[in-house]
Amino acid sequence: MTTPKRYLITSALPYANGLKHVGHLAGAYIPADIYVRYLRVQKRDVVFVCGSDEHGTAIPIQAWNRNSYSGYERRYHAAGNY
Repeated sequence: MTTPKRYLITSALPYANGLKHVGHLAGAYIPADIYVRYLRVQKRDVVFVCGSDEHGTAIPIQAWNRNSYSGYERRYHAAGNY
């Protein structure tokens, strides 16, 4: 079995529509980070891509319901210009 020349590691993208909790770290980011660090210690070529679901509809809906939209965003969405 040959060893890969490059590694691309990603982490899960937890949804932002619920309460934030330790499970986001324990189930998504920390295991991937540990594996990436392990590979780097072995001098492997590793890229770690991490992100979140910040462009879905869950965050705007939460912001709207909590009345925490700025004036610009409220006008934009109220006008249906999306």
